[in-house]
Amino acid sequence: MRNQGPEKMQVEIPGTFSGSFYFIIIFMIWEVDMDFLNDKIKTIYFKYLAAAFGSALISSIYGAVDMAMVGQYQGPDGTAALAVVAPVWNVIYSLGLLMGIGGSVIFSTLRGQSKSNDKKSNEIFTASLIGSSFLGILSWIAILVWDEPILRFFGADELLMVLAKAYLFPIKFVFPIYLFNQLLAAYLRNDKDPELATKAVLTGGVFNIFGDYFFVFTLDMGIKGAGLATAIGAVISLVMMLYHFVSKKNTLRLERPKHLFSNLKNITVTGFATFFVDVAMGIITILFNRQILNYLGTDALAVYGIIINISTFVQACAYSIGQAAQPIISVNYGAHKGKRIEEVLKYATVTSIVFGLVWTLFAELAPNLFVYIFMTPTDSVLEVAPAIIRGYGISFLILPMNIFSTYYFQAILKPKTSFVVSVARGAVISGVLIMTLPMIVPTAIWYAMPITELVVLLYVLWSIYRYTKEIRSWEERSKA
Repeated sequence: MRNQGPEKMQVEIPGTFSGSFYFIIIFMIWEVDMDFLNDKIKTIYFKYLAAAFGSALISSIYGAVDMAMVGQYQGPDGTAALAVVAPVWNVIYSLGLLMGIGGSVIFSTLRGQSKSNDKKSNEIFTASLIGSSFLGILSWIAILVWDEPILRFFGADELLMVLAKAYLFPIKFVFPIYLFNQLLAAYLRNDKDPELATKAVLTGGVFNIFGDYFFVFTLDMGIKGAGLATAIGAVISLVMMLYHFVSKKNTLRLERPKHLFSNLKNITVTGFATFFVDVAMGIITILFNRQILNYLGTDALAVYGIIINISTFVQACAYSIGQAAQPIISVNYGAHKGKRIEEVLKYATVTSIVFGLVWTLFAELAPNLFVYIFMTPTDSVLEVAPAIIRGYGISFLILPMNIFSTYYFQAILKPKTSFVVSVARGAVISGVLIMTLPMIVPTAIWYAMPITELVVLLYVLWSIYRYTKEIRSWEERSKA
């Protein structure tokens, strides 16, 4: 393991950029107070997109900055260790999305149906909070008691185990907070306060950027310092989001659920697809880790650690589209306003295409740029990285549309279709390809995700066409 001290490193903290980014996003989302049923769709969508994009992007920066700092400090071994830890994040974030997205979709649909549904919608919010508390305690116990078996299952060897445990040590103390941050961000967006959710996540993320440098290099804490900065950033985000409950915008109340288990079942069914998107990333990461070590070695695994972080940013863009569209679609679905839903779908599709093109071009034209961002590379890493990143990067063209579709199908209460998309791309098709392609040609593993995304896209487009026809019939029936 290479352990270079801070005096040997040339790391530039993008202070001006991060500060400017913070204020640009806050300016774009300031005073988001929209009527989902009557205001202009274009205005609402892009206001919410700015809020969701800032929130999702800065969440990705937590992991990306950690990867960059640790990779610069400790080289490819540090990058590989964080690739091993990546599924832990997938699990805890996905549990927050399960309760947050699942509950908030039902919450907004009820409010779209009738203004008298405030009590019912808050019963859903309370049930989500209870479910999140239960899942948070279980996950906390798991990471405290079984951290070594979990990390070994995720692909850690003896060397990577030491680094991965050092990174997770400070995070263990606040582990459930990551789940509650996802839950609260989802409900704040649906309670017409996306700007606070974004400010909270941005503030925590900006702290994480500067904290990483301070703890990793200035205090010479290495990978453990990156974990500490990430933990403190999450606490800051949670504390800021809690302010919503004393603000004038707040309509969230604790209401004793009359049918708690029935509510939890409905929340789980509705939110499962979004939950599985993140779980799937963990499953895919485990499969990739094992297959890469079996067929291609540690240099390829280090490059895959970089791909995980690039993919996290691409997914953040996709999440922002879904999170911007979902509240608007859910409320209008409850009110049976089909034309407004179609308009949201149009803007979301165009945004998905733009994001996909941008990330694919970066991957194809400047693959080694990502390598230098996330680590101090060896010659052997630089030799294999371009082909790996370019091959896998083709999937970025389609990924935003496929992930957005899971939010869309949830918002129009088609959880089974959303489930099929999530499981197909996150486990079934991708899993089969990851396991079989290297048996033919080892480097073919990098094309597993592009093939998966293309097959899933065909199903997504067919399903959207089918449901759009159904929604369009509302308008025709109302005219008749």
